Amino acid sequence: MTRPLLQVKELIKRFKEREVVKGISFSVAEGSCAALLGPNGAGKTTTISMLAGLLQPSGGSIELLVNGSPVPDRRPYIGYLPQTPVFYPWMTGKEFLLYAGELAGLKSREAALETAEWLEAVGLKDAGNRKIGGYSGGMKQRLGLAQALIHRPKLLILDEPVSALDPAGRKDVLSLLQRIRQETTVLFSTHVLHDAEEICDEILMIREGEIALVGSLDHIRRTYSEPVIRLEVGGDEASRAWLAAVGAKDFVSQAETSGGRAKLTVTDVEQASLALMADAVAHRVMIRSLEAGQSTLEDLFLKVVQS
Repeated sequence: MTRPLLQVKELIKRFKEREVVKGISFSVAEGSCAALLGPNGAGKTTTISMLAGLLQPSGGSIELLVNGSPVPDRRPYIGYLPQTPVFYPWMTGKEFLLYAGELAGLKSREAALETAEWLEAVGLKDAGNRKIGGYSGGMKQRLGLAQALIHRPKLLILDEPVSALDPAGRKDVLSLLQRIRQETTVLFSTHVLHDAEEICDEILMIREGEIALVGSLDHIRRTYSEPVIRLEVGGDEASRAWLAAVGAKDFVSQAETSGGRAKLTVTDVEQASLALMADAVAHRVMIRSLEAGQSTLEDLFLKVVQS
């Protein structure tokens, strides 16, 4: 059984009279990749800041366990990337990583070796000698990821790590996170559900400062996934009227209809698909698309957040 690396118990954060984080508890297993999911204002960044040692908790405890034992100061074992990293614009990317490496306790030679390796790993090898002031937002995000990893931390904490990246950059960073999981445990906050599904095996959903749902991605899928059909019909009035009436079918447990599209939660995907197609033919309704499958993590997220 994989042992825990991070243990959080009854964590609380108050700002004056306002309680932003309300006694949350969870653990992150060593070697895992965990996603902290939640809407804006749910308490994600506040939680991340407390875990990284940037905010003092109002209550509760945070323990980092190295070789099974809690360490008195977790900060040397953590790499951290804020949502909007800030740099010295007059430094080059290479100079900044050397500086970050030495701040993290690396000797000059070690810092130089790690700098070269991480510049290449994050796709900034050719830009390493350019001043950071000329970097794009995506390049700065990549540089921030490199500085968080330069001392090879036990735990990498990231706040919205791909928010500033274009699709190609997001794919590159997610691939890098997959690779570094071999030696580093990853915890990152995000509202991009697809990213969480792609690389995470642990999910923590937070709502209004409280943990709403926690578990492995596989367990959550098995427990909460529901059979779903997504339908799109022709734009004529008769087709839309037929679609609106579909929600009353006995095999439909929930229907969300908008214009010529509908998402139907059904009792049995195969039987419902056949029945819908047969009924559409009988009523001379053109089905533009019919997609049968299971509810996604995004579906569950919206359900949890809105409940």
